[in-house]
Amino acid sequence: MANYFVAFISAVIISFIMTPPARRLAIKVGALDVPKDSRKIHSKPMPYFGGLAIYIAIMACMFVYMPHTRTNISIMAGATIVVLAGIVDDMYDMPAKVKLLLQIVAAIIAIQGGVRIHFITNPLSDTGMSYLLGWLSYPITLFWLVGITNTINLIDGLDGLASGVASIAATTLLFTAANLGHDFIVMQCAIIAGASLGFLPFNFNPAKIFMGDTGALLLGYMLAVTSVLGMVKSVAAVALAVPIFALGLPIFDTAFAIIRRYVNKKPIMQADKEHLHHKLMKFGLNQRQTVLTMYFISMMLGIVAVIIADADPFRGIMLATISVLVVFYFAKKAGLFRKKEQ
Repeated sequence: MANYFVAFISAVIISFIMTPPARRLAIKVGALDVPKDSRKIHSKPMPYFGGLAIYIAIMACMFVYMPHTRTNISIMAGATIVVLAGIVDDMYDMPAKVKLLLQIVAAIIAIQGGVRIHFITNPLSDTGMSYLLGWLSYPITLFWLVGITNTINLIDGLDGLASGVASIAATTLLFTAANLGHDFIVMQCAIIAGASLGFLPFNFNPAKIFMGDTGALLLGYMLAVTSVLGMVKSVAAVALAVPIFALGLPIFDTAFAIIRRYVNKKPIMQADKEHLHHKLMKFGLNQRQTVLTMYFISMMLGIVAVIIADADPFRGIMLATISVLVVFYFAKKAGLFRKKEQ
């Protein structure tokens, strides 16, 4: 336990120390988020590159505190590709197709390193029956890795939101892994949570720096690969439900965005101001209140994930089903996928 705490504190300190230099670098090279449309909440140019501080913290701590296995090296290599893509995008607005291609390359590297969803469990089986995916494990894992990599980016719309939610998700995965005795995953989660929290003081409202795509894609990627490793080692009856709820806020918000745009006949990739944080602000909450509310929602979903991880098949299925219904009920009430009047 002491090693995990040391790794966590190390990640916090490194991220905290490296954020001011990252901010100065962003200003020097002109990597700034200049508000150009109504979707931007901030009113003045804000430096990017907060993700660089998070990246340095994660890579340094993984190198020092984790074994240099093929899997770890592949994860670090994939993370580096994602970060490089984020840096270029923060500076020059990389075409979406090129950015997606680089995310796919990073995901393939991780998959080749052993990050794969090999099987799915049958929650209705009393014996914990599982079905091997065979060759399907490759496209399914690729879809999961690329999808989750982008979910953090999609909620990165308010000061401190993405970094806080990422740290909560990492902590949730940490607890589920600790209950199962998976030291490797616990260490990785501690490092991700620490790096996110070390950056948060500079990013919480009023923010001094944004993580940019550099940080959002990195945290999404790291949570994606960690959740896959957790699924592989999970004995939960509803193994897939655990990471879905651990990463519940970004996953559900992304799902609602896709449904909303489909219902309104809008391009799936077209940005809008209808995400949960936009809705909460329309209800009268300020930035801090909105972010804290979303932290609370993320924590509640995290608690559901921890309970499901330790539940028997019947209770796991019931809790997952009820939780999804509750989430969709409140999402519908909030108008997250309402058809707009013409």
